[in-house]
Amino acid sequence: MKPQYIDIHTHLNFAAFDEDRERVIERTLADGVWAINVGTQADTSAQAIALAEKYEGLFAAIGLHPIHTAKSFHDKSELGEGGDEFTSRGEIFDIEAYRSLAVHPKVVAIGECGLDYFRLEADSKKLQQDAFVRQIELANEVGKPLMLHIRNAYSDAYEIFKTYSRVPGNLHFFAGTVEDAKPFLDMGCTFSFTGVITFARNYDEVINYLPLEAIMTETDAPYVAPEPHRGERNEPRFVTYITEKIAVIKNIQFEKVREQMLLNVQRVFGIPTRG
Repeated sequence: MKPQYIDIHTHLNFAAFDEDRERVIERTLADGVWAINVGTQADTSAQAIALAEKYEGLFAAIGLHPIHTAKSFHDKSELGEGGDEFTSRGEIFDIEAYRSLAVHPKVVAIGECGLDYFRLEADSKKLQQDAFVRQIELANEVGKPLMLHIRNAYSDAYEIFKTYSRVPGNLHFFAGTVEDAKPFLDMGCTFSFTGVITFARNYDEVINYLPLEAIMTETDAPYVAPEPHRGERNEPRFVTYITEKIAVIKNIQFEKVREQMLLNVQRVFGIPTRG
């Protein structure tokens, strides 16, 4: 069966789902939701592929998250609801190792990769930028789009993307302004939104600015569950609430929004969402 919804950015491969991962996946698929599990390091990227191999409606993105390019501590105030404190061990991007993952037929994107300047350690900006460029080069090589993580770094990320990328990109968990969005939109990028839009109004302006063809929906589970599940561990099936909210914000019929989200995913990630 084809999906009714697709959560384009989730992390069922994370430890938050270790105790009940299979049950979560079963109810996700039963609700007509497919999902892209996103890797943030080599191990979680491999785990995303393993899940995609096991379940028809799951796909994978593989990459090195910018916060994992250096040793660093991340607390709950930074990670938000659903996040547990952790210390990143730091990983050097090994293009050969990631290339072997990238060619898998159920890998639909490279990332999440990009720049995160929320908390910079010594030399971490250069480490992030170097890893970002190398992942763009890998995406160019395998011909797959980029799953972009950009935080407090839109200008620098745009300059790198504009200079190196020959593939489209999706700005995951977009939290920028219209001014931040415009140059990426002009380059054909898409933007995905999370459950935050169900309880925060500061996303309305940019969602109204963006054409529906440039928007996708994600949960970023286990983080930032939407209303009415705020404060709980997030799950991919909750992507329905985000789709509904986009319809409300843009004053567009819900069914039109739902259908367009599927078409956008098929166009960008090549997932066969329609017959």
